Amino acid sequence: MSKALDLALQHAEQLLEQRIAAHVNRPVGVSAFECEVCGHAIPEARRRIVTGVTHCAPCQEIFELKLKHYRSV
Repeated sequence: MSKALDLALQHAEQLLEQRIAAHVNRPVGVSAFECEVCGHAIPEARRRIVTGVTHCAPCQEIFELKLKHYRSV
């Protein structure tokens, strides 16, 4: 019984750490006018909607797909 409780506690701690890291590392500040990856202009509407945006929509999509498949341990 205590092993299951230990595993649940460990999982809860990991989840909390991930959420804290996501909050602390969230982009804040001024949005970029050009994509950091390809150099194309980032549309004004995207810059207004996404605070601190640094990638154009196509590059952001590729970035998120890579993150989905290449998670660090």
